[in-house]
Amino acid sequence: MFLSRSEGMRELRIFQSALSERFRPSLEDMANKQSSMGTLLYFFCICIILTPMLLSGCSHSIGGSQAKSTFEEANVCSGQGNYQDSLNKYEQILKKYPATADRVLFEMGIIYAHPKNEQKDYQKSLECFQKLIKEYPGSGYRQDSEMMIFSINNVAIKDKTITTQQTQIKTLQQDVKSKENEISALQKKIEALKQKVFAFALQKESADRIVIEKKERRLMLVSKGEVLKTYKIALGGNPIGPKEREGDNKTPEGTYVIDSRNNDSAYYRSLRISYPNERDKQRAKELGVSPGGDIMIHGIKKGFSWVGDSHAEVDWTKGCIAVKDEEIEEICKLAPIGTIVEIRP
Repeated sequence: MFLSRSEGMRELRIFQSALSERFRPSLEDMANKQSSMGTLLYFFCICIILTPMLLSGCSHSIGGSQAKSTFEEANVCSGQGNYQDSLNKYEQILKKYPATADRVLFEMGIIYAHPKNEQKDYQKSLECFQKLIKEYPGSGYRQDSEMMIFSINNVAIKDKTITTQQTQIKTLQQDVKSKENEISALQKKIEALKQKVFAFALQKESADRIVIEKKERRLMLVSKGEVLKTYKIALGGNPIGPKEREGDNKTPEGTYVIDSRNNDSAYYRSLRISYPNERDKQRAKELGVSPGGDIMIHGIKKGFSWVGDSHAEVDWTKGCIAVKDEEIEEICKLAPIGTIVEIRP
C-alpha cells in the first residue's frame, strides 16, 4: 500500500511539530552521553517518520515499473541494513532514470544520515540535499531537504559543543583525581605526624586535660591546648542534660578530675571521675535526692570487646563514658590521677 504525497507530507509535518516539543535535550544532559548517541537519537526520530515513505513509496512519478522495482529493491536493502547496497541501487537509478533524480538525491541523503548506518557521512548527506535544492528548485522534496539540512547542521553544532564539554569534563575529572591524590597523600602525612605526637605524649604522660563533648559523642585528650587524640564515645542511656540524681542514667556536665583508676574493672579498665562536685551536691540537695556517683571513663564490658567501634552507635551506659578497650589503655597511660576532666553538653 502506497502513501500519497499529501499523506506523507502530513505525517512529516506532524512529526516536525512533535519534535519541537518533545526532543530538546539540554547541553548539560547531552554532555553526560556520548556525542554519537545524541546524534543517533536525534536522527532516529526523524528517520522513523520518513521510513514509511522510503519503504512504501509515494505518488511521485518514478519513470515506469522497472524504475519502481529498482526503488523497491533499494528500499529493501535499506530496511535490512544493507546501506551501501541501497546506495548502489540509487546510483543505478540516477543513471538510468534521470527524471527521478530529485527523489534519488533525497533518499540517498537520508541513507547517508541514517542513525544505524555505521558508514554514515553527514557531509555527503548534506551534498545530496544541497544538490537537490540547487538543481531541482521546483521539486516536491525541496522543503523536506531544507529541513534535513537544518537538522544535520544543528546536530553538528550540538556534537561539537558536546565534544568540547566532554573534553572540559574529562580535564576537570583529571584535575579532581589529581587533587584527591594530593589530599590523600596529605592526610597520610597528617596521620603519621599525629601518631608521632601521640607516641611522644605516651612517653611523657603529658595530657593535662580530658575534654568530653556529649553532643558530638567524642572524647579528646589535650596537652597544653593541643588535641593529642580524639575518640568516639557512648554515654548514659539518657544523655541530654546534666546528671541530677542517682539512677537517672545521665552523664554529668561540668569540671572534674580523675581521682582513681581500676585496672581490673568489669569494663576492662576504668578511670573514676570526681562526680559529684560541690555544685552537683547542692543541686541534688535542693531536689531532695541523692546525686549518685561512680561515674567512670571505661572500656567495654568484659566478654564484649569484639563489638569494637559499633559500641558507640548507641548510648548504653548508666551515666559513664565508654570507649574501646584498646582506647582506655591509651587514655590510662596518658592521663594520670589529677587530670582535669571537662564534660560539655
